[in-house]
Amino acid sequence: MAQVCRTALTLDASNARNLKEGINFTKSPDGQCFIIYKHQDTIKACRNQCKHQGGHFIKDIEDMDGRTVRCTKHYWKLNVANMQYVNPPDSFLQDELGEKMDGGLKLLELDPPDPWDTDPRPAQELQPGEITLTYITHACMELKAGGKSMVFDPWLTGPAFARGWWLLHEPPKGAMEQLCQADLIYITYPLKQHFPTLQLLSEKRPDIPIYVGDTSRPVFWYLNRSGVNLTNINVVPFGIWQNVDEHLRFMILMDGVHPEMDTCLIVEYKGHMILNTVDCTRPNNGHLPRNVDVMMSDFAGGASGFPMTFQKGKYTETWKADYIKAERRKLLNYKAQLVDSLQPKVYCPFAGYFIEAHPADRYIKDINIKNSPAELNALIKDRCPDIITWTPLPGSTLDLAKALMHHKDAITEPPSGTQVFKDSWHFDVYVDKLNTAISSEIFEHKSWIQAYYNWAGFQDYNLVIRMIETDDDFQPLDGGYDYLVDFLDLSFPSVRPQRDHAYLEIQNRVGVIRHVVLNGLLWDDLYIGFNNRISRDPDIYHHRFWKHFQSELPLSAPDWDSFLRSFSTPRSTNTHLILWDFRSVTSYLWLTFYSLLRRVFRDFW
Repeated sequence: MAQVCRTALTLDASNARNLKEGINFTKSPDGQCFIIYKHQDTIKACRNQCKHQGGHFIKDIEDMDGRTVRCTKHYWKLNVANMQYVNPPDSFLQDELGEKMDGGLKLLELDPPDPWDTDPRPAQELQPGEITLTYITHACMELKAGGKSMVFDPWLTGPAFARGWWLLHEPPKGAMEQLCQADLIYITYPLKQHFPTLQLLSEKRPDIPIYVGDTSRPVFWYLNRSGVNLTNINVVPFGIWQNVDEHLRFMILMDGVHPEMDTCLIVEYKGHMILNTVDCTRPNNGHLPRNVDVMMSDFAGGASGFPMTFQKGKYTETWKADYIKAERRKLLNYKAQLVDSLQPKVYCPFAGYFIEAHPADRYIKDINIKNSPAELNALIKDRCPDIITWTPLPGSTLDLAKALMHHKDAITEPPSGTQVFKDSWHFDVYVDKLNTAISSEIFEHKSWIQAYYNWAGFQDYNLVIRMIETDDDFQPLDGGYDYLVDFLDLSFPSVRPQRDHAYLEIQNRVGVIRHVVLNGLLWDDLYIGFNNRISRDPDIYHHRFWKHFQSELPLSAPDWDSFLRSFSTPRSTNTHLILWDFRSVTSYLWLTFYSLLRRVFRDFW
């Protein structure tokens, strides 16, 4: 049976607000019992059932800090703040429920929680060279097992999130040929950074088998509009072994925080497991196999617009620096604790090698300091000296059989003199392509604003946003759009309403926002790609709003052809020629001349 994510308990907004600090015992309408631990903005939850022999927990009279409950059956004690049993120690981890805030509170669980236990296979002895892992770049790794080759998340060229992320590492020579010769490819998440690479792949081997999880947001929802022609995409259910040959199989698992779009992976060869959590926020809702042979995960942090793109109020440079430092430390400790609890034989931090390389993003690059993989591995070695740690370089290879035998040559580094870090990204090629959206005909008609937000379908929420088109340095454009959207009734007022309301002011690089609007893309390109600047009043996070625009927009792009047909006056030939000529120049110069022309020929537009 395929693994599914289901809602175990729902609390409306009133009941969610009434949760007290510390431990809360509650029941669902059908009588199922749960424990919810609340500490400031943190929520931890589990079923009220001991993993030992199924007893129920009650308040522990010896608990001094409001974190521990006691089982009525054999008096086991559970710290619900970290889901670890404190008596007896080192016994179990309690199965934590995922939580989803949407006005109220939903507790999510995966069923079955540990699907890899289906059809277990004993580990067989490996020969040197039988299983190898070769790091390519970012989250891209080639696994060779027996006679098969599998590549994870190929991103070998171009930017991610419009123009915000660029590859830190130079892929090794021949990486594209490796990709074309692979037996199968696994892709985690609907990120468009894969598309320039997949475009090249489709030209050479369009029938290569590609596997993705059956998320509610299709991994390749943008494929038909991307120009990528791949003919062998396989969407597989979660938690089901997919057999490659008699020895090799894999299983795709969902993320507990973003089950609609994020996934991770277990690969097994002759009973030896490789766990690739990529950058899932809570892979498989925290249920992960212990003692795998290899575990790989993210490590870096800094993969969000917050707080780097926020301004005004408390968001001073000092506040941002302190926050980023604290979050980096939290992430390091969390990853080290996770590795300690799972006890893999080999651990490799590998997803997070990106850089804000574009010159216009120097500010982000300077403040968005990320964790070092070597620092994380040093922390793990200090806690778990028996775990082998691997800090990969492009082209370096781990031989699993040798690693398990603790051979000193288990890791082969790239040849001396190999270029490790990129020094050229061809910015103009990709940025100019984004900026072609600026001259799209739809933006000659102000009614595109209403058409777009009607298509987006978000309303009945007391939030007003101001959207301002800017240049690369977030200076308002002369002639750019500057407008308000009131999501309470989906109206477009000329001034802010008089009623009490939440307010966001969002400045967006014109090339990116128009590219997003024209193609009906998720707002990750703006937010995670550092392509906007945000201020908010009051300073609160609007979960419903961001969730909608970052993951719940319609799968089909707006019907701009019908939109344009609604205007009876055809576009003039001269305007066509003028706009076409300007597409060949850089974004900033194009915008300058475009604004000048609009002022000069205003009576003709």
